[in-house]
Amino acid sequence: MKTKGVLLLQYLYKQRMFLFLCLFFAVVNIVVGYVYQLPLERALLSIVISSFVVIIMGVFDFYHFYTKRTQLARLKSSEEVTFKDLPESNGSVEKDYQVIIQKINQQLLALENEAAHTEQEILDYFTTWVHQIKVPIAALHLILQEDEAEVSDELEEQLFKIDQYVNLILQYVRLESSSTDYHFQEVDVDDLIRENIKKYAPSFIRKKLTLHYEMIHLRVVTDAKWLSFVIDQLLSNALKYTHEGSISIYLENQSLVIEDTGIGISAEDLPRVGQRNFTGFTGRQQKNATGIGFYLSKQVIQKLGHQLFLSSKAKKGTKVSIHFDKQEMITK
Repeated sequence: MKTKGVLLLQYLYKQRMFLFLCLFFAVVNIVVGYVYQLPLERALLSIVISSFVVIIMGVFDFYHFYTKRTQLARLKSSEEVTFKDLPESNGSVEKDYQVIIQKINQQLLALENEAAHTEQEILDYFTTWVHQIKVPIAALHLILQEDEAEVSDELEEQLFKIDQYVNLILQYVRLESSSTDYHFQEVDVDDLIRENIKKYAPSFIRKKLTLHYEMIHLRVVTDAKWLSFVIDQLLSNALKYTHEGSISIYLENQSLVIEDTGIGISAEDLPRVGQRNFTGFTGRQQKNATGIGFYLSKQVIQKLGHQLFLSSKAKKGTKVSIHFDKQEMITK
């Protein structure tokens, strides 16, 4: 009833000029009758008949007004609205507005298609570029394997970092692309962990870090490629900021945990870690830090429907947890 009352007041306000004219002509009718000394009853009868006709027409007009406003209010609260959902236009002005809206909608669709096409071209370009640049990188790896000198080990490490950055930029473009899809299936988390440990084994040896890992015997419903990317980034960060001690990988309260004994994160920087391009005090110390890896990890985990938690203390290490819901977990 409150909505009807509000709409009634809005309708009366909209018709204020017409109501003012009706009142004006009623007053004119009475004045003319008085001037020509006509019976007052005649003027009042004319006003009553005119008012009755106006009220009947007003009731029908308000009904159409109320119906249209109710339909429009429902469309405003809807998440998706198409041009066909709009109420039928009554006047020429409304028809002109609907034609304009349809043209704007067509222009918007054309812009969206153009943006999607441009986005796909950029993704295709970066994908091709990554595959092309990996050829000389792989060739350099083969060349350096023939030389056991200490310089070769250093060059091998730098090539490994280049390879990481190349993959990172490709994943960044793919993640930001609206055409990226996710393939959810049962995934053995241990397979992903072992794959990444094997990848970073030379780094563990080179930095003389201890790895604590026992099979966690867990299967989850997720996208294997993207979850592996997150584990890769978390393990890479742990290695980057740990100069002595160990890195541990284990299962804790439905969460895959990667914990290190590295330099940690200061308390004032902790709330902002994971924001785009934020590096904090640790990033200022590590000149090659960009913060993009953890930012992408947070975005991926959100899209996968999991949760990412971070706890850390300066000079005491960092603990990162990927939390899975019970319905996502399949214990072996």
